[in-house]
Amino acid sequence: MAICSVSWLHCKMTKRDESIPEEVIELKQKAVILNSRDNVATSLANLKAGDTLELEVGGETRAIKLTTDVPFGHKFSLSRIEPDSPVIKYGEVIGIATVIIEPGDYVHIHNVVSTRGRGDLSGGVK
Repeated sequence: MAICSVSWLHCKMTKRDESIPEEVIELKQKAVILNSRDNVATSLANLKAGDTLELEVGGETRAIKLTTDVPFGHKFSLSRIEPDSPVIKYGEVIGIATVIIEPGDYVHIHNVVSTRGRGDLSGGVK
């Protein structure tokens, strides 16, 4: 058995023996917040609408109920994000909300426009 620990992810992996077809991985967290400034979290598993996740946000535990399915590796909102407001991940602005994004909403290209690497935008974040 091997135990791995990264600051935001704890998992228990049992090495497969010949009689067991696959490795067993137990995630203790279903999402990660990479920086205390972030207003989105990243899913560590496929999450379902209606799931409620307890996440530590800025030193306090907050329950976030998902409004839609969120695929593995994708983002969901931790708080209400107004149109033309920054979407923050890694403590950095990664885009601008195009509509109101409520807590637990899936955050992707349908409600965010990227500001990274775009030469057509001037002035930066509003």
